[in-house]
Amino acid sequence: MTTRRTFIQIVPIAGIALLAAQRAGAAEVDPKDPQAVALGYVSDASKVDKAKYPKFAAGQNCATCQLYQGKAGDASGGCPLFAGKTVAAKGWCSAYAKKA
Repeated sequence: MTTRRTFIQIVPIAGIALLAAQRAGAAEVDPKDPQAVALGYVSDASKVDKAKYPKFAAGQNCATCQLYQGKAGDASGGCPLFAGKTVAAKGWCSAYAKKA
């Protein structure tokens, strides 16, 4: 039988373990994923279809986007638009917003 005290001790540990597992095993977004297609995501910004996305400008990539959650120098990082997955730092999507 689980007591409230045991439950309160287990919950934070389980939460930390879950968070660590998500960060360690987060898969990179597949550019063919329906959400990625809808946002025009590409894993290499040099391959953006400039005719389809005229707002794209040279130098824009996920690493310089406000939504990018990776650290400077990381090859990939999280993005709230693709929960539970990572995006390439060199990638780009139509939701790009320049970091302040």
